[in-house]
Amino acid sequence: MDSNNLVQFLQSGFHVSLGATTALIESLQDPQKREENFSQLNTSFDQQLATLEEKGKITEQEARSYLESIWAQSNDSGSSASAGSPTNTSATPSTSVTNANTQQEIEELTAQIAALRTELEQQRQSQ
Repeated sequence: MDSNNLVQFLQSGFHVSLGATTALIESLQDPQKREENFSQLNTSFDQQLATLEEKGKITEQEARSYLESIWAQSNDSGSSASAGSPTNTSATPSTSVTNANTQQEIEELTAQIAALRTELEQQRQSQ
């Protein structure tokens, strides 16, 4: 299988699963959407996949734009806060403490993941 085809297949599968999840959530939240989604069950399987894939693409684009706007806001607030206050050498230690705390949290989470992997492997081997 060509690597480009594999990537396209995986991306298409991601979009279909994202679209199906979106459709499920819409169905649970809105009775009108629920009826609309149930009426689409009578269409062909290929058409359903195409609809779900399109819905997944739209959802992905919306999520990307939302995250980009959050990222831009955090960058703007960070640059405006630093531009509005004078440079102070006492601010540097608090930043390094925050970085140390973040690093420690990452290490703790990594250790938890490693422990979970070990436990999962042990359960697989016992079965």
